[in-house]
Amino acid sequence: MTDTDRHSTHDAKSDDRNDHIKIYVDGEIVPKDEAKVSVYDSGFMLGDGMWEGMRLYDGQWAFFDEHMDRLFNSLKSVSIDLNMGPEDIRKILDDTAAANGMTGDAHCRLMITRGRKAKPFQHPALSKWGPTIVAIIEHSKPVDSLQNAGIRLATVPQVRGLPMSQDAKYNSHSKLNCVIACLQAEQAGADEGLMLDPHGFVNTTNACNFFIVRRGEVWTSTGDYCMNGVTRQKVIDLCRANDIPVREKNYSLYEAYGADEAFLTGTFGAQTPVAEIDGKPIGTGERPVMARIRALYKELVAENVAAQKAARG
Repeated sequence: MTDTDRHSTHDAKSDDRNDHIKIYVDGEIVPKDEAKVSVYDSGFMLGDGMWEGMRLYDGQWAFFDEHMDRLFNSLKSVSIDLNMGPEDIRKILDDTAAANGMTGDAHCRLMITRGRKAKPFQHPALSKWGPTIVAIIEHSKPVDSLQNAGIRLATVPQVRGLPMSQDAKYNSHSKLNCVIACLQAEQAGADEGLMLDPHGFVNTTNACNFFIVRRGEVWTSTGDYCMNGVTRQKVIDLCRANDIPVREKNYSLYEAYGADEAFLTGTFGAQTPVAEIDGKPIGTGERPVMARIRALYKELVAENVAAQKAARG
């Protein structure tokens, strides 16, 4: 398999405008080439920070409140005091999008670290100058092949661990666990890694939450060991509201291999089909349940964006 055959759930259409975007760095919006943080920053040095990925639709950040709930819960849990609230974050994102002339088809990676350290060591108290805040917003649309060809997964030995090791619910800069899983999948000839939980049940991929469809029922993991994805929860809620049977349960590779459909969820790609797992084709290639969920999700995004516009006048 060549590099041109590979896909990932974050493959975006090429856009030369991204060579000249402006990026928010600690109070300033600067050209991409000037966007820098210190080598002493705790995010660079230790992976000590949290991030959020959000998409811009018609000038609004979809499901902004849910993303902020997750972000601020995570920051509080690791004692990073941002000294600002969600509306301050919204202004940062809005100002950065405006500086780039963006109103839609854009994706943001918001990163908040514990900040610059006085010395190159681990102790959090060495971060003496407060958090570092960076917002990168790019022109970004998923490539058509994500929906047409689907993603090939390989089950990998790297697992999503127990909450007392590193809780997967943290959207943490410390992504080495997932990076290793992605490498293992690529070295097995797949696009991304399907990760199990500590008990051997199907859990998530290295980048997204994972769902299967069996006999008209939508299944996903219990959520005990996976990222508490905003899109994941929206899909579960949509199923419940639209009489699509959905279960959060333990299930094995046996059941995943025999699924009629499988798909991934994430902010960037929304719902991305899975074509095969460990070389085994999933279903017949027909994906009616995912297609229905995808249409419902698109409607939900539009409703959320309209509600935000109305609330903000």
